[in-house]
Amino acid sequence: MPARFGPPGRVVTVLDTNGPSLTREDVARSSDRARVSRARRSGKRHHLVWLLTGPGLLAMLGENDGPSMVSYAADGASYGTGFFLPFIVVLFAMAYICQEMAMRVGAVTHRGYGELVLQRYGRLWGWFGAVDLVLTNLVTLVSEFVAIRVGLAFFGLGAPVAAGLGVLLVVLTLTGGRYRRWERIVLGLAMFNGLFLVAAIMVHPDPGAIGEAFATWSPLPTGGLTTLLLLLTATIGATVTPWMIFFQQSASADKGITHHDLKHGRLDTAVGAGLAAVFGCAALIAGAVLFTHGGEAIQGLAGAGFPAALSAVAGTPVGTLFALGLIEAGAVAILTISASTAYAAGECIGVPASFNSSHRGAALFYGVNVTTALISAAVILIPGAPLLAIALNANVLATVLLPVTLLFLMMLANDSELMGKWANRRVTNILGTLVIVFIALCAAAYGIISFLQTIHLIPA
Repeated sequence: MPARFGPPGRVVTVLDTNGPSLTREDVARSSDRARVSRARRSGKRHHLVWLLTGPGLLAMLGENDGPSMVSYAADGASYGTGFFLPFIVVLFAMAYICQEMAMRVGAVTHRGYGELVLQRYGRLWGWFGAVDLVLTNLVTLVSEFVAIRVGLAFFGLGAPVAAGLGVLLVVLTLTGGRYRRWERIVLGLAMFNGLFLVAAIMVHPDPGAIGEAFATWSPLPTGGLTTLLLLLTATIGATVTPWMIFFQQSASADKGITHHDLKHGRLDTAVGAGLAAVFGCAALIAGAVLFTHGGEAIQGLAGAGFPAALSAVAGTPVGTLFALGLIEAGAVAILTISASTAYAAGECIGVPASFNSSHRGAALFYGVNVTTALISAAVILIPGAPLLAIALNANVLATVLLPVTLLFLMMLANDSELMGKWANRRVTNILGTLVIVFIALCAAAYGIISFLQTIHLIPA
């Protein structure tokens, strides 16, 4: 018997003996599916790969957002090219494990993360996940506007320009009326994440030091335990976050990916993880130029910050590239994080949540996209707002809240009634469990030590 569930008035068939059944909500994706079918019949593999590329790349490159690239650069400026360089690569391997599950669940069920959690585990957990995501995303979105502001400050432009640019991008990308158009616009912007790689090459890093870092994971970071745990937790939050899970699963469904496309979905996610790891390491290598200068100007993030420091130490072109990279990173993250928030809101309330729906048919979805961007943009215009604290702690907050999101993702991916033969294999469950335990331990360790320092039981 197929599994049947859904909010009132919308009962859907999720799985039958021949695979997932497409519902009437998937009809809007028929033109994309027709293109994929023609490419598959014609044997044009390169065309097929191009058509199915998108959610994985955007989730990974979108996670290389402003706070993330600043976190990587801060790791380099504080500790040089040592432990954190290979650590970033391992974290993106962990991100691939999580995002592959999200893609597979979305492709097999044709449903987003928020909708499935609500329907399978009840309204309490469904709404908890949605409210948790919305609040986390709002904090993160503020930090993305801060990143754009930092990048624009290097060129002498202020907060109003940063706020207007971010909101304008959200509005303009919502006018296409199709998921595919939105995806291609954002994907085009995301490719400029490669500016960090160009900046890293221009600082002329020592290949020997980079090779030693990957071979030996050394030199190990030194300094205060709290500072180290803060950077460790922020680096984790810079690589794997709750919004990525919501976004990739919902985007995979919105794109119309099915169980036939799992191989290409994995390739899309793997390529995204690889590129994001390279660009993240590049940000660290660029930031490491400041290591020999005492990590100077790191605290200037609220003003010109890293771009100005790099300009002074490595030359104006490097500072310019880093500033442009921060603008790109913040812009792409604003678009993808706003989308993940809108997906979660629509899925939990039970109304259309798709870029393939009309503005009138999915008013809540489009409204949440714009409203979250407007609220976040307004925050950076508030005089005296603690923007630096928000930017530096956004990734830490994401890490603390991530284990619960991953636990429900694992449960969905193991639900045989939903997933059938596409449920998790044993090795995926082992790796996924290790990821959840590792992230939970790092978040708990930082939280406990910070608390003990606050009540003066251990020195700060």
